[in-house]
Amino acid sequence: MAVHEHPHRSPGFHLPSFRRSRTASTSGSAVSASTGTHTLRAYSFASLRLLTGFVFLWAFLDKTFGFGYATASGKGWADGGSPTKGFLGGVAAGPMESTFHSWAGDTWADWLFMAGLLGIGLALIGGIALRLAAVAGTALMALMWIAEWPPAKHLSDGSASMSTNPFVDYHLIYAVVLIALALVAAGDTLGVGKLWAKLPLVRNHGWLR
Repeated sequence: MAVHEHPHRSPGFHLPSFRRSRTASTSGSAVSASTGTHTLRAYSFASLRLLTGFVFLWAFLDKTFGFGYATASGKGWADGGSPTKGFLGGVAAGPMESTFHSWAGDTWADWLFMAGLLGIGLALIGGIALRLAAVAGTALMALMWIAEWPPAKHLSDGSASMSTNPFVDYHLIYAVVLIALALVAAGDTLGVGKLWAKLPLVRNHGWLR
């Protein structure tokens, strides 16, 4: 009887297969990297939200109490000063120059402006009502952009405006930031956005989110 050898059936030393473990490890690494990226993005937007909120909140506090920065001590709103008279009264270019002059120092303008600063600042710091804050903030920034009127090369008295860009200035940047923060729900991280979204009123009215 002939004996046939079958090498592929013979016992021997075989290296263990790492294909499955390598695939699992790669998959785990991908998930970990994705989670890390998501977390980093969430904290980045949260940080941007808090910093932007402080900009608005500080503007409100300084204009109210006159800390000696943009508003001189003793000239704050609480001391009888007007938070809009200086800015709107100093508008010197643009299609709404005379309109802004007529608004400067009006009680309604002061209250609306200060309520906007406070509301936007608190919404951003808390991470709530970011959509409302984006709408209000964009409207406020648009009006301030028109008041400064970057497209003008010269002021109404003929002097150079010293505008550094005919379109983009920090008011537009702030408006875009506010919109972006609302779109990515930046209040869910380092804020109470998730709790806010669970309130029945907010859940039934998405624009309050």
